[in-house]
Amino acid sequence: MRILIATPEAVPYVKTGGLADVTGALLKEFRKRNDDVSLVLPLYKAIKKKFRLFRTGKSFTFWMGDSPVSGEIWTSHPSSSPEAYFVACDGLYGRQELYGSPAGDYADNALRFAFFSRAVPELCCLMNIKPDIIHCNDWQTGMAPLYLRTLYRNKVHFRKTATLFTIHNLGYQGLFHESHMKYTGLGRDYFTPETLEFHGMVNFMKAGLISADLLSTVSLTYAREILEPENGFGLDGVLRKRRDDLFGIVNGIDYEEWDPARDTFIPANFSLDDLRGKEECRRRLIKEAGLNGGARPVIGVVSRLSSQKGLDLIAGSIEDLVSMGAQVVIVGSGDDYYQKLLTDISAKHKGRVSVRVGFEESLAHLIYAGSDLFLMPSRYEPCGLGQLIALRYGTIPVVRKTGGLADTIEDYDHLLSEGTGFYFSDYSPAALRDAVKRAFCVLVDDRKRKDMIRRAMKTDFSWKRSADQYVRLYGRAAKKVRG
Repeated sequence: MRILIATPEAVPYVKTGGLADVTGALLKEFRKRNDDVSLVLPLYKAIKKKFRLFRTGKSFTFWMGDSPVSGEIWTSHPSSSPEAYFVACDGLYGRQELYGSPAGDYADNALRFAFFSRAVPELCCLMNIKPDIIHCNDWQTGMAPLYLRTLYRNKVHFRKTATLFTIHNLGYQGLFHESHMKYTGLGRDYFTPETLEFHGMVNFMKAGLISADLLSTVSLTYAREILEPENGFGLDGVLRKRRDDLFGIVNGIDYEEWDPARDTFIPANFSLDDLRGKEECRRRLIKEAGLNGGARPVIGVVSRLSSQKGLDLIAGSIEDLVSMGAQVVIVGSGDDYYQKLLTDISAKHKGRVSVRVGFEESLAHLIYAGSDLFLMPSRYEPCGLGQLIALRYGTIPVVRKTGGLADTIEDYDHLLSEGTGFYFSDYSPAALRDAVKRAFCVLVDDRKRKDMIRRAMKTDFSWKRSADQYVRLYGRAAKKVRG
């Protein structure tokens, strides 16, 4: 099966969030199995600076609105099946950031990602790639399935090509002013409630939802949640119409990158059979974070600082957590409001609460390895990767029961002494506090604590299982296209 994964970001090339981890790890797993698979990404400035790439000599020009825009195709390797193809256009992608500056999103993102989406099928034609499946990811690639059904519908080249569109986070949809419709290359008859129009705006996510052969999202629970108004962000009606074509596949993590036995970012390695290094990681974390130390439980948070991630619950619970004896260490960046709020809380509770604004990879690894508990109180969470990494490092997750958090954590049963983490359901500081109290009851019992750590480390969320499910879904999409 020939697989082409279209994505706006992927490790190791470029990353702003979990989407890059998912697409990069999926590619790695497929290539490990000798599947015929490649990525296609925009050629951002950051990629050109970091990697040696190769020109193919293939180029193309599209009329985007009132002007022509030209692009070139580059590859990661001069072979017939490179790991990655890149769509080069310095005018659109030769910038410091992927999607915007600190002042906000780039004003021409509609143009940038309509061009990229249209370049995906054009690249296939120019490079003579006949994919069995084009796997598109999030709103930045949402127009690609629609282009295959419209501008490229008569191309024999794509007669056997199916499309899968994966929703990584429905909260980000690629919404643009009506005037940006001109960049799509489609007529005004596509600006209707049945197609791209969404409350008077152009919606790129919607394009993928209405046109891809099959849809997926990154957990079973999230696949159900987005069918309801509370989590559907206005697209629940569109999704309900495609209920039979929507599937949930839980993300995995790269167990070679996230391995406490080999992790070079942590001061002491440890494993399921020898946990001594975890205690050393805990001591180092306390020192690095400037906490008071001692036997007080350490609660770690590695997160984007946004309302989606439940930062208001954390802020509203800090006084109680500190009173209960907890030490809290937080690393992340995001909304100015939460950055300032958490920094002020840290100053007020110096030695008990540590907040580091920005992302420091070494500190993130140390938090996963050295914390006693890992907190994810998300308002909604399509899948989540933090809790999977925490499990791998024997750090017990405390999570809100939503989306992928509900699918990946088994709530602790105090009677049976079974489970891999602690749930709470209500979106409130009180519910969070009660879940932490339950966790503290286990932490004070050394046998139960170590048993729980080992159960967490035994869970398997490697990419093999997820990749197998994607292959089955690709086959289902291909069968749908071929009848």
